[in-house]
Amino acid sequence: MVSCEGFFGKKTSTDFLEAPNYNDNTVAYVPIQPALTGFVNPTDIVIGFDEQIYVADSGTSKILAFDVSGKKTGEFAVPYLTSLVQDRQLNILALGRKDTSVNGVNYKLPAIYRLDLNNAGLYGLNQARIKRINIFPFCFNPAAIVTAKDELVSFESVAILASNKYYVARRGPDAIGTIYSDAVLSFDSKDNFISPIFVTTSFGTQTDYFKEPKSLTTYVQPPQAPNLSTKGDFFYTSFDANLVLKVQAIELKESDAGASYEFKQLASVDTSKAKDAIYRPYHFSQPSDITMAGDGTGYIFVADAAKDSIFQFNALGFEGVNAPAGSNSKKAVFASFGGTGTGLTQFRRPTAVAYFNKILYVADAGNQRVLRFQLTTDFR
Repeated sequence: MVSCEGFFGKKTSTDFLEAPNYNDNTVAYVPIQPALTGFVNPTDIVIGFDEQIYVADSGTSKILAFDVSGKKTGEFAVPYLTSLVQDRQLNILALGRKDTSVNGVNYKLPAIYRLDLNNAGLYGLNQARIKRINIFPFCFNPAAIVTAKDELVSFESVAILASNKYYVARRGPDAIGTIYSDAVLSFDSKDNFISPIFVTTSFGTQTDYFKEPKSLTTYVQPPQAPNLSTKGDFFYTSFDANLVLKVQAIELKESDAGASYEFKQLASVDTSKAKDAIYRPYHFSQPSDITMAGDGTGYIFVADAAKDSIFQFNALGFEGVNAPAGSNSKKAVFASFGGTGTGLTQFRRPTAVAYFNKILYVADAGNQRVLRFQLTTDFR
């Protein structure tokens, strides 16, 4: 683990943000202006443990870095870039593809790029260098025989654990091409493949549990807190139109009999506690991204690219935020928002969400921008 204290200076202040005029009885996410623009197709956004904002712009195949004021601090090109995350050693794992020639045949193969942001005593995205490229299918078998079907495989999302192990969502056909082989894969901190994740259900251990996985997130989120979760639990989202629950929590359970991954029960609809819940059947259409708050609230955020909306849930899975201080209500206050358009609370194909220091970030791909929001009750 690398400590950020001192290296990056004092804790970043958000005093530059001006509180908008709003009704004190209204609890909602309100826009912070200006929007971040200049993107072609922003497909992912994460907050690093270095408190930098990293945006994957697949339209330019570049990672762009910003500080919390929105000032651009660096950029780095990754071929066919789609998604990224930063680990706790401040390396960036970026998902893209690698032009690879095998026996005289050229392929664009899925790849995991590890970027080292330290170079000759300097730190930052402009100083980054590629430390390692893990190419499919060689990441599983160095002697693998490549076929054209391997180009149909994609690495969709990557999520980090406290140990710097990580999960990757994989979609596409297997080596034979007769089975649509969707999976969540685990890798160690040195980028060595460990195993696919098998989920234990009442029907036994399922090797094909994950259907069209799109996004992953874990409880390991900035800031680099001492009580950072060490468990292997994660959330995954699915684009499978037939799946009843397109957002699911997966829990790693350990016992004397061994470890197993299991479906984790979260809230279903209970109107006495919230307007809606994360496990309401068919709640989502295309949940393009999911993230969690690392500030102790346990808030869960889901971007739905088809509904052009951002959904927010508490740690139990009820839709809404905790009731404001002084309220007698025990019911979660609905705060999800969106709708199709170009307004500052509207989206066109939101592809990613991030959250840090009470600021919500949304990659609004269709409008080629990144929007920022803060809850009305969080303004000073």
